[in-house]
Amino acid sequence: MNNLATDFQTVVLDCAMVLINCRNNKKLLGRVRAFDRHCNMVLENVREMWTEVPKTGKGKKKALPVNKDRFISKMFLRGDSVIIVLRNPK
Repeated sequence: MNNLATDFQTVVLDCAMVLINCRNNKKLLGRVRAFDRHCNMVLENVREMWTEVPKTGKGKKKALPVNKDRFISKMFLRGDSVIIVLRNPK
C-alpha cells in the first residue's frame, strides 16, 4: 500500500479532524469515514467555510468580504475537487 493510503487509514482509524481545501475555493473541516484511491471521501460532522463579496450598485463603495459557514452532518466529496488534505493536530 502506498504512503497516501496509509496516511488516510490512520486518519480514519483515529477519527481525526481534517481540513480539506477544495477547487471551488471552499474549505471543509470534518472527519473522514471512508476514502478510495481517487480521494473520494465520505465525511461526517463537516463545517463548510467560504468567503463571499456582496455585489454593490454602480458608484457605491466596495463591499467588504463576508465569511460564511454551514454545518453538514454527512457528505460525499468527489476526489477531483480536492486540492489538499491537512490533518488537524491534536
